[in-house]
Amino acid sequence: MNSLESYVNNEIKPIKNTDSIAEVQNVFSNFPYSHFPITEDDVYIGCLSKDAVEFLNADAKVNDSRFNFERFFVRSNMIWLDVLEFFAKHEANLLPVLDDKNNYLGYYELEDVIRFLHETPFFKEKGGIIIVEKEVDKFSMSQVAQIVESNNAKILGLFISNVTNRKVQITVKISQSGLNDIIQTFRRYEYEIISEHQEDSYLNSLKERSDYLDRYLNI
Repeated sequence: MNSLESYVNNEIKPIKNTDSIAEVQNVFSNFPYSHFPITEDDVYIGCLSKDAVEFLNADAKVNDSRFNFERFFVRSNMIWLDVLEFFAKHEANLLPVLDDKNNYLGYYELEDVIRFLHETPFFKEKGGIIIVEKEVDKFSMSQVAQIVESNNAKILGLFISNVTNRKVQITVKISQSGLNDIIQTFRRYEYEIISEHQEDSYLNSLKERSDYLDRYLNI
């Protein structure tokens, strides 16, 4: 899989601080971006948002609207999880990219980063997904890994998908679709299975007993 850096885009050159607001409005009318980068003498100085530009005087210069600049960016060596966090934090679908020396390199588009994400083993590789839950002070990632690997399976990815004051949920992607033995092992270690699985023998047994009881009561 290519690194995220290969998705740095330079299709549209950054807006210069000496450009007019009309030129910025033209960019937003032609491309579905939430923000776009501004440079001064080829140095990145911030972004203008589509919402802010909409109400500015078209004849004014970009430099006259510095109070509207949003000064966020990502580094070219940042991992994709951190980049996704920046997209969410700034409610943007475009992020300027700078190198370690603050040189402007281009920008990431959210759609490209999602495409990159879909190429990771968590999404690309075949397997099964289990969501388990346990008390915050009783779970450990190492135990989750040990449970999976003790059943001759490999973890393709896992992350904490929900946290409350008392419990934490962990989503695990596993390198096989037959999950029953893993599910039962999680239960023995007092994890609650949040996701539903057709191969769950424990739940299937309960369902069979419930169906039998229903038939008996209806005789």
